[in-house]
Amino acid sequence: MALSAPPSAARSRPALFIDKDGTLVDNVPYNVNPALLRLMPGAAEALARLARAGFALVVVTNQSGLARGLFTRQDFQRLEDALRARLHAEQGVELDGLLLCPHEPGPDGAPACRCRKPAPGMLLQAAARWQLDLPRSWMVGDTLDDVEAGHRAGCRSLLFDSGGETVWRRGPLREPEHRVQDWAEVEALVLG
Repeated sequence: MALSAPPSAARSRPALFIDKDGTLVDNVPYNVNPALLRLMPGAAEALARLARAGFALVVVTNQSGLARGLFTRQDFQRLEDALRARLHAEQGVELDGLLLCPHEPGPDGAPACRCRKPAPGMLLQAAARWQLDLPRSWMVGDTLDDVEAGHRAGCRSLLFDSGGETVWRRGPLREPEHRVQDWAEVEALVLG
């Protein structure tokens, strides 16, 4: 079920919502060490071109390691600072935002909050904060939970096939518009 876009959608810009681990950067579980941060090939270049085309760039990431006590918000902030610095140094990319869900999933694996993907909370929060046009926006992530979150928010969704998906539950909200193998495909589809 898609939720409606903010009332100012006609004056707002589209966004690319980006999952972090396994999509934007290599998936190193619970990583907060900037030395282990590796951008996916072609990501910075594609993001630079998408930003020039008028897309807001917003990272939306589940980070249950916070709730589990595996790292602190300060640890994650250091990683976020390193990510922003790397994107800027490589291609002049400035993220419009980075939102995270610090909660663990419920006992059945489903979100126990409104922000944990596949719930659309982070995308809706970003849309309200930065006046983003959800129907013209895209969500790109390496799991079907990312795809579902995008659809629930009213966006189109791409499954970045980097091996992150391990739970192939089906449903209409979990069917991506496209499966992509790399950032060149993301860019081509979003700008196409």
